[in-house]
Parts: sequence; C-alpha cells; structure tokens
Amino acid sequence: MGGVSVDSGGKGKRPVNQELALIPFIDFLLVTVAFLLITAVWVSFSRINANAQIPGPPDPQKEITPQTPEKVLHLHILETDFSLVWKQGSTVVSETKVPKPEPTGDLIKYADLAKKLGEEWKLHGGHQDASDKKLDQAVIHADNGLPFRDIIAVLDALYDTKRELSGAGGKMQLIPVFNMSFSVR
Repeated sequence: MGGVSVDSGGKGKRPVNQELALIPFIDFLLVTVAFLLITAVWVSFSRINANAQIPGPPDPQKEITPQTPEKVLHLHILETDFSLVWKQGSTVVSETKVPKPEPTGDLIKYADLAKKLGEEWKLHGGHQDASDKKLDQAVIHADNGLPFRDIIAVLDALYDTKRELSGAGGKMQLIPVFNMSFSVR
C-alpha cells in the first residue's frame, strides 16, 4: 500500500502518519475512464445522419416549371411469370408479362427475362446516352417467401443489360443500365 508520512512536528494527539488507499483509487479511475470511452463510442454509433433534402421555399421572383417524373421499371415476381411495368409517376406507360420457366437444378438462369429487360429498356429507358452517368431505376416487388436463389437469378437478369459510359479521358466502359431497389410490403 502507498502511504504518506506527514511529519508536522506538532504536539497533536492524532497520529501524523495517514495511509491513503491509492490502488483502489487508481482502479476506480481506470474503470470510470473506460466507461466514458465506451459510452462516447456508443453515442457516435447511435447517430443517424438524416437529410430530407427538402428544398426551401420557392423564390417568388422565379417562375416554377413543373418537372415530369422519370420512368421507373417495376419488376413483379409472381408465381408463374414476371410482370414488367414501366411507370412515370402514377401513370402506367407499359406493361409486359414474361413467363417464368421451371427451375432445372440448383443454378437458375432467367435468359428470357434478361432479353426482355434489354428490349424494354431500349424502348422506355431514359438514360441511354453514353455521357449520361445516371442510371434508370428498377424496383423489384417480391414475396417474402421467395427463395433467395430466385432473387439472385432475377438480379442477374436485371444486371445483364449493359450500356456504354464514357469515363475519364474518353475511355468507354460497360455498366449495368439499372439501379435496383426492393419494395417493402
């Protein structure tokens, strides 16, 4: 134990040698510092950066021009077929059905779906220019009980269609035409 001798030379009745319990005090400080560090990390993990990206009030000096919404492909995975629905806002632009083949083995490929997705994109896709870096949106509507291998096969078919994009220095590269997201039921 650590001790401190305080020799005051006085004639007091109290003992002049006091013993300080430094080891438990140091242990207490280390535990306190550890809790402070851990909670500081937890506080930073609990934050979610959220930005609604809501524009401010319109400028009364400028004329407001209405913007037409982009076309979005909605790919519905049904029991017997696939439904390809192109929507512009709430308006249905085109609807096509593609029959779903029976799976043969563990590896599933939807070649007919991939071919039809390419044809539909050439007809209705909005971002086909090589200098346009934006991708067309595709929303997959799938049942919660759908096997994972079927979802992967649909994703493979969706990403099978590619287009050229001019990169740095005029170099052309092939990229998928769709940016995919899942719908929530």
